[in-house]
Amino acid sequence: MKHVSEAASDSLLNDSAVSDYLLQNPDFFIRNARKVEQMVVPHPIRGTVSLVEWQLSRQRHQIAQLEEEITLLMEQASANHQLFEQLLTLQTRLAAADSLHDMLNRLHRWARELGLAGANVRLFSEKWRIGAPSDFTQLALSRQAFEPVRIQRLGKQPHYLGSLNGPELLLLLPQAKAVGSVAMSLLGERGELRSEERRVG
Repeated sequence: MKHVSEAASDSLLNDSAVSDYLLQNPDFFIRNARKVEQMVVPHPIRGTVSLVEWQLSRQRHQIAQLEEEITLLMEQASANHQLFEQLLTLQTRLAAADSLHDMLNRLHRWARELGLAGANVRLFSEKWRIGAPSDFTQLALSRQAFEPVRIQRLGKQPHYLGSLNGPELLLLLPQAKAVGSVAMSLLGERGELRSEERRVG
């Protein structure tokens, strides 16, 4: 009879039942503080540790992960801020260009100074006459094709800093490889004339 009783007890005490009981009785560990101190759990390196020590170890690990994530976010924010300031400097340089060829040279020089993976200008084909036999046909971009990207990434802002998905990269930077993040701006009056991207590897 004892074996039957133990078997019935084992069938009832599974992981789900224990978890449900602890959730429904949050004061269990308070009422059984002495027993909790005596409980041990398996440890991959030290063999076993106390339940309290195991919980503290988990919390320390979670805190370390959060600190690492916060550090990475702060570093990314700082990098984006610096890139944004450089972006404003670039716009001033481009505004002083006396031709499209001069503007492209200024853009590429700026990218080299910053050590960027590349820089590109795309011109809205509805506004610019750059069809054949022009030397700049590769810069043409349909405003209609760009509109979903503008809505998703720029919204009502003239600048975007961040990443692009596969279809967006194929549209804006078809020749680019291993693109990390981008800085993208709308140039011209009300952003109606051209779109410009900088690739950050």
